[in-house]
Amino acid sequence: MKTCLGIELGSTRIKAVAIDGAFKPISSGDYTWASTYENGIWTYSLDEVWTGLKSAISQVENREEIAAAGVSAMMHGYLAFDKDWNLLTPFRTWQNTITGQAAAELTELFGFNIPQRWSIAHLYQAVLNGEEHVSRIAHLTTLAGYIHATLTGVHAVGIGEASGMFPIDSEKLDYDAGMMAKFNALPAIQALPWKLEDLLPRVLVAGQDAGALTQEGAARLDGLLPVGTPFAPAEGDAGTGMTATNAVAPRTGNVSAGTSIFSMVVLEKPLEKVYEEIDMVTTPTGAPVAMVHCNNCTNDTNAWVNVLGETAKLFGAAPSTGELYTKLYEKSLEGDPDCGGVLVCNYLAGEGVTHMDAGRPLVVRTPETKFTLANFFRAQLYATMSTLKMGMDILAEEGVAIDSLTGHGGLFKTPVVGQSYMAAACNAPVTCMETAGEGGPYGMALLASFLLNKGEGERLEDFLSGKVFAGVSGSTIQPDPACVEGFNTYIQRYRALLSVEKAAVENLQV
Repeated sequence: MKTCLGIELGSTRIKAVAIDGAFKPISSGDYTWASTYENGIWTYSLDEVWTGLKSAISQVENREEIAAAGVSAMMHGYLAFDKDWNLLTPFRTWQNTITGQAAAELTELFGFNIPQRWSIAHLYQAVLNGEEHVSRIAHLTTLAGYIHATLTGVHAVGIGEASGMFPIDSEKLDYDAGMMAKFNALPAIQALPWKLEDLLPRVLVAGQDAGALTQEGAARLDGLLPVGTPFAPAEGDAGTGMTATNAVAPRTGNVSAGTSIFSMVVLEKPLEKVYEEIDMVTTPTGAPVAMVHCNNCTNDTNAWVNVLGETAKLFGAAPSTGELYTKLYEKSLEGDPDCGGVLVCNYLAGEGVTHMDAGRPLVVRTPETKFTLANFFRAQLYATMSTLKMGMDILAEEGVAIDSLTGHGGLFKTPVVGQSYMAAACNAPVTCMETAGEGGPYGMALLASFLLNKGEGERLEDFLSGKVFAGVSGSTIQPDPACVEGFNTYIQRYRALLSVEKAAVENLQV
């Protein structure tokens, strides 16, 4: 039985999940961390990366039996290193909305949407800003790519991760050569001592050899994993989420919902137009995917749960965190389909889909609003997916077909609740499997297993459907017409609320 390890560095947790030869999770470990806002930049300490990695891996049992591993992390962002892999500027995460000029100019240059959080937007913005370090860059990568290179000595990432750095040609399974040439031809780039292809990691697809743990890499992990352990191509949390939910074939999709929320829909054909709200990325095998990525999901809800927990303690109650979430989620089901007029904007950070550079959480109601706990908390949960719904509505208008949508991540841990609301938001059936709460690290473990177990020429989608998820139980909820109508009413009001949010951002300064 071949044990495989998946590691994922998420926004709030670093998690390691081991699976057995039957693809079942058997052991896990985690480490809690958080980004910090320093000098106008959302960042994480790279020292804490290694502290957290070692903590999470050390909790996994029977590590000597691990036959393959893989690293995943939050996609996008900016990690620039010199020729000796010295960090040139603090890590700039996906949360930052500081690359507006670069993203707009590159979108126009390429005729392809370049979101602010993409690595190429961060690089070009640094060029436009005249930042001193730019001329010294020798390696540009992502968080997953950095860890993979440190552990294996291989400067490469999986194609799904690469697709959040620079546009991908899904036919050639590599960076788009035409767009690469356009970028290198920019006067500001020609003045620099490098070409973009010299900086970016090599592109690999799922199942390809991506190197093995070196002596130096093993030492970096304090010997927690054996030297020579094969590593799958490093992937982003989008690709691992798709893998974890068996959503890598055309007309399938998934929604990952935690600190951030994003949907991935595998396309049968390219979209007709370029949309700022829609990112074009790929599956771990390079198939085109429409991605709606929203920076804000459960953080504001988590804050309210903490406040309500404090309130309970005033009266001598001491509910566990899990009990608090379950009771409040379930209470929301008693609310009105349109939340009775209660409106919540949950923006703690900027939001590219709605063109906000910062966030101010709001709860808004009129004197006539039915302000109950059920309606309030239902509005909290609607808010976690409202911005996503705006992007999904664009795909619906484009005629994109979705046969199945699978949910995973913390929002779906309480049975039925988040799943029902997501089905209403997307007007599509939503399935949650037993592994929904495991999410990305489980998906990365599956990609490591695919590296070992794939047959000659076997496709990832066949491996997942025929071997991993064959007979796996899950629950599917169809969209309830009354809930769909209620959510549509809510979203009309939510669009109007965004004007209030904009004014709050402009007038309430940090």
